[in-house]
Amino acid sequence: MAKRDYYEVLGVSRTDDEKVIKKAYKRLAMKLHPDRNQGDKDAAEKFKEVQEAYDVLGDKEKRAAYDQYGHAAFEQGGGAGGGFGGADFGDIFGDIFSDMFGGGRGRQRVVRGEDLRYDLEITLEEAVKGVSKDIRIATLATCDTCHGSGAKAGSKVETCGYCHGSGRIRRQSGFFVQEQTCPHCHGTGKIIEQPCDTCHGDGRVHKQKNLSVKVPAGVDTGNQLRLNGEGAAGENGAPPGDLYVVIHVKEHDIFQRDGNNLYCEVPISFTLAALGGEIEVPTLDGKVKLKIPEETQTGKLFRLRGKGVTSTRSHYQGDLICRVIVETPVKLNKEQKELLQKFEQSLEGRNQHRPKESGFLDGVKRFFDNLSK
Repeated sequence: MAKRDYYEVLGVSRTDDEKVIKKAYKRLAMKLHPDRNQGDKDAAEKFKEVQEAYDVLGDKEKRAAYDQYGHAAFEQGGGAGGGFGGADFGDIFGDIFSDMFGGGRGRQRVVRGEDLRYDLEITLEEAVKGVSKDIRIATLATCDTCHGSGAKAGSKVETCGYCHGSGRIRRQSGFFVQEQTCPHCHGTGKIIEQPCDTCHGDGRVHKQKNLSVKVPAGVDTGNQLRLNGEGAAGENGAPPGDLYVVIHVKEHDIFQRDGNNLYCEVPISFTLAALGGEIEVPTLDGKVKLKIPEETQTGKLFRLRGKGVTSTRSHYQGDLICRVIVETPVKLNKEQKELLQKFEQSLEGRNQHRPKESGFLDGVKRFFDNLSK
């Protein structure tokens, strides 16, 4: 059975760094560990798969080899202890390296184009509702003059006679085989009589490219959009790489996001908190009415269902959660201060008006009483 892609196994992308890969591995390993899934054969197999994927992607050199050659980079040890069917070791390793490095004798080495990354900054409104953005990227494109051949019009392009077009040369000593880049064609597998004046024989040129990126509704910071074939052009007619657009959502003046929920703080007056009433609060769809019950305390949360962010995967719609803050009046004139003092005097001796203060003072008294015992 064919092995799954290691990046797919860990649930990461090819552009993620070591920290992201390690974090993904730890999460999966903890979830699938045999001690937590006793008797579950499926979990045990997945745990082995995760271990194998991290053993490769968690190592810089192994990851580089895997990115270039895939699973073939690690298959040469699979036949240890027999099973070669009488084949010669040199032939076996030769076949493996031929697959790894782009073919056997007489075939040019074909290298897929590089993947590119573009960091795209958008507003919270654009992230929630979706948006189309025009971007400009620097990339390597197929040369229009020579159409990727690297040769001047009318000149010859011959297969390298030293490596027979493979771009690699192989040296065998006993059971060991060493592969290296051909020093004559520098890995291209071909000898160009007269290089193209535009690309100087590379077949590719640096170019600025304009693209339109469709950002789906519900994305968040760190999400990646993959544009197939929009990366750098490949060598020798190989397919281009992909473009990964990494999303960065700007901070918002009013709302904060946590998953699919939005949060905001709403200041209310002392009078409104005490007597109750109705206010208007902002949402990403416009203003809505929010009823404030009497005797509302600062910090109370009000949930407006369905006014948050719709998930890109489950299509679940989050909520808007408003936290009210009772605002203390400032810059009072003499009359206003006198009125407040009269009001304060009317509350003296009546603990039922201040339940939290009363409970706090009782707790302080018990604390000091216990200290004195």
